[in-house]
Amino acid sequence: MAFSADELRVLRRALANALHPTPLPEEDVQDCLRLAGAVDEVVNEAGRLRAFLLADLARYRAALPGSLSGYLELLQDALAAGYDPRPDDLAALRALRAGPVAAALLERCQVLAERSVRARLAGRAVPMTAPAPRGRLLALRGGLAAAAKEPERPRTPSRPAEPARPPAPGERPMPKPSEVFPPRRRPAPAPPPEERAVS
Repeated sequence: MAFSADELRVLRRALANALHPTPLPEEDVQDCLRLAGAVDEVVNEAGRLRAFLLADLARYRAALPGSLSGYLELLQDALAAGYDPRPDDLAALRALRAGPVAAALLERCQVLAERSVRARLAGRAVPMTAPAPRGRLLALRGGLAAAAKEPERPRTPSRPAEPARPPAPGERPMPKPSEVFPPRRRPAPAPPPEERAVS
């Protein structure tokens, strides 16, 4: 969930008031109520998106094996959002385990399903795992991040670049775009018209 600058100001004022209670002006109270309404709307939208994702997952599972890549991608997204794999998912992944992605997902789903069953048998709620972060959050200019002025660390690539493989003896190398689409040649200038002498 991301907040705008105005919403962060309202949130900061509300938290400051929670730490040091003082009477709030009417405008601040209205801002807090608007922010609470916006947060409720986002939570409801997240619930609708989750329901849509699960329905989409069921449709893709029903269309297997034709929807293999889409199903595996949706299942990964659902697992990242805290989805508890169902027996149908495990059966579908067992049928598809010849592929490396499906085999890895099957192992992950079996671990999650086993953890869920053990938790249900022990009579406690299944812990929801938070989705894995998709990227590193960066601070914007200003605020405390500007005051700290940490030196930038050099970025290291997540995996080394693979060297280009040399072409096999009977294989032609990939042509360059200039070889496939040669530049247009300009048309030769038209010869000057012949002048006729009037006699």
